Amino acid sequence: MSDDTQGGPYFFLSYAHTPKHDPNDPYDPDQWVETLFTDLCRHVMVMSGLGHGAKPGFMDRDMHSGSYWPERLAESIATCKVFVPLYSRRYFDSDQCGKEWTAFSQRILQQRARGGDNAEAIVPAIWVPVPTDTLPEVAQDIHYSQPGLGPQYVEHGFYGIMKLRQFRYDYQTAVYTLARRIVEVGQAVNLPTVDPADYKSLESAFGPQDARRPNGHRLKVTIVAPDIDTLPKDRDPYHYGRSPQEWNPYRPTLNRPLGAHTADLVRHLGFRPEIGSLDDHYDHVLSDKAPTSAGLLLLDAWATTYSKFAEPLRRFDEAGKPWITVMVPWNRDTQTVEAESRLRGRLEAALPHKLTEGRPTQRALTDGMATFDQFCKAVPEMARSAMNQYLRHAPAHPPKGHASIERPRLQGPLSGGNDAEAPP
Repeated sequence: MSDDTQGGPYFFLSYAHTPKHDPNDPYDPDQWVETLFTDLCRHVMVMSGLGHGAKPGFMDRDMHSGSYWPERLAESIATCKVFVPLYSRRYFDSDQCGKEWTAFSQRILQQRARGGDNAEAIVPAIWVPVPTDTLPEVAQDIHYSQPGLGPQYVEHGFYGIMKLRQFRYDYQTAVYTLARRIVEVGQAVNLPTVDPADYKSLESAFGPQDARRPNGHRLKVTIVAPDIDTLPKDRDPYHYGRSPQEWNPYRPTLNRPLGAHTADLVRHLGFRPEIGSLDDHYDHVLSDKAPTSAGLLLLDAWATTYSKFAEPLRRFDEAGKPWITVMVPWNRDTQTVEAESRLRGRLEAALPHKLTEGRPTQRALTDGMATFDQFCKAVPEMARSAMNQYLRHAPAHPPKGHASIERPRLQGPLSGGNDAEAPP
C-alpha cells in the first residue's frame, strides 16, 4: 500500500454507540453525534482544500455490537490522516473503541520505529466530560482541551452545548475550532498507511476491564544488556549505547532503543510501563520481596557471555518469579549468526527454568524473535501473561475493618417446645 492517503478520509471519528433505553422508541440516541460529524466535515472540506469527491471524514453508523469488523472501517483507520476519539465514560468502557485506537496507534508506532517525528495525529474531543484521573494510560498525556474551544465546552462537552439552546454560539465556536485543529494536524503529520487491521487480532488500547482504573497496571521493562563501555571484547558495538536502555538489536529496521519502543507498545495495551536496567530494577528482579508489578525482562543473548550478568541471571532463574516474562530478541548480524550455537548454549545454562516455563506458544515466543515484526507481535501476549501471573501471586490487601466475618451457618430446626414460635 502506498503512503498516499488521498483515497482515505481526512479524519476518523471514533465514538461509542449509545443503546436505546427503550427498543421501541424511534429516537436515535446517536443522532447528535452524526450532527457533530456533519458539521465537522463541512468545515474540514472548506479549510483543507480537499478536491471534488474527497472524503473529509468517516463515521461508522452501522456497527453496534462489535461482533464484526467492516472492511470499510478498517480501511478508513488504515488510511485517514487524523484520529478523533469522542471522549465519554462509555467510550473508555468500549472494547470496540479501544481496538480502533489500537489500530490507529500502530501507524504512529511504525513511524516512530522508522525514526520519524513523534507524530501526534490523535485529536480528542469531549462528548461527555470524563475526570482526568480516570483516563486510561494512552490518553493521559494527550491534550484534549485546545485553546479556543471555550469554557462551556470544557464543562459540558459537545453533548451539553448541542442540547441546550443557550449554548448555541458556544457549539459553533467549539466545532469550528476543533475542525481547524484537525486540519492543522492533518497538514503537519504524514503517517504511513498500513494494511487494514484484523479485528480479532487486536487488543484494546484501554486494557482489560479490570485494569481500567487510575494509572492502569504497572509493568516494568527491564533491559539486561551491556553498554558500549562494558561490551565483551569480541562484540561489535553497533547495537549498543551509553546505557543498557539504549540497546537496539533490530537496528537499522528500528531506529530507536528497543526498551522505549516496548514501553510504547505496552502503553497502547493499557499498561503503565517503567523502563530500567537490571541495576535500576534490582528489587523487582532479584529480591525476595512480594511482587509490586508485572514485568518484561528483555535479555541480550550476548549478555550471557559477560561475567557481570552470570550471578544475577542464575539467582533470577532460581527465584522463579512467573510474573516476570523473559524475552530474548535476536538480531541477524553476521557476528550473532556465527556465534548463535554458543549463545544458545549460554542462554540455556543461564536460564534453564525461565526459558521453559509457560505454555508451548509462550516458550516459542521467548527465544524465537529473529525479526522486529516477530518481536512486536509477541509483546502483547507476553505482557498479558506476565500480568495474569502477577495478579495470581500478588499479595491481597483487604479493606480495613473487622479481621474476618464469620460465614453464616444453617441451624437445626426450631425446638418443638411450647415457647417456640411457629414458622411463618
